[in-house]
Amino acid sequence: MLSSNQFVQVFVLDFSKAFDSIRHNQLFAKLSALSIPDEIYNWITHFFTERCHCTKFGRDLSVITKIYASVVHGSGLGPASYVVTASDMQPGHDGNVIIKYADDTYLIAPAVNSDKSIGELQRIKDWADDNHLRLNATKSREIIFQARGMCKKTMQLPPPCLGIE
Repeated sequence: MLSSNQFVQVFVLDFSKAFDSIRHNQLFAKLSALSIPDEIYNWITHFFTERCHCTKFGRDLSVITKIYASVVHGSGLGPASYVVTASDMQPGHDGNVIIKYADDTYLIAPAVNSDKSIGELQRIKDWADDNHLRLNATKSREIIFQARGMCKKTMQLPPPCLGIE
């Protein structure tokens, strides 16, 4: 991207408690849209269905409550479940790229799209809201890479987006 642009914006996005916020019914709906064997789909839904939680403190035990969100921490399905949940988060503008790994998300926008970055981030925030996730602007960061040989004095940098430092 830098070979044809003055700079590239990279937004390192943080979703608060991403694994804890995954709603099982949304995960199941997204899994059903994938072309996976029925046995795998059934195994995954069975893994998440009828899970319960209680807390023990000393000799006291809380009420047992069903769990309808969250993935089992430390399970192999945790990162995969988030990836399936985030699979429909796609860039809205040609030339922009979204890279996802587990719950880490990066939006990469070339300089030609810098005027669209606020709109792109708003689309991601709206997607997060629709998926019961919260884009945490205070933990997200923007990094600007400039092309080699570009003079900082002549380069017009974009304004900050959505309170991301």
